[in-house]
Amino acid sequence: MEILLFGLLAVLVVFMFVNGRKRQKQMKAEQEEKASKTVPGAKVLLQGGIYGTVVAYDHEDLDSPALVEIAPGTVIEVHSQAILRIVEPKDDIVASEFDEETPVVSEVDPLSADAAVVETPEETRRRLERDADDK
Repeated sequence: MEILLFGLLAVLVVFMFVNGRKRQKQMKAEQEEKASKTVPGAKVLLQGGIYGTVVAYDHEDLDSPALVEIAPGTVIEVHSQAILRIVEPKDDIVASEFDEETPVVSEVDPLSADAAVVETPEETRRRLERDADDK
């Protein structure tokens, strides 16, 4: 009976060792892939749920902070390991779903009044000041 228990214990120890090594290799490959994709201009998701664009990142020195622009003109320093993942543009995914022969038709008329209007920061500031003056 004791031999059976020692045999079972040995099998469990070997399984834990093999499984741990496999997971270590997988984690290292994921870290290397993330480091290679993290380049200035890449869209990223930080661990706090903030989306931004990488301004500076040193993939060799993980202790140096990464610079991430979260809004035009707003750059923050974050620990390089706070970058959760690289955000892939959805346009590339949608475009790959269509054949070359399939025409892509936009359902939104860019000239309609319902189209989203993008303001510059200066226009937003002026609009907010104008709204504050009205109150």
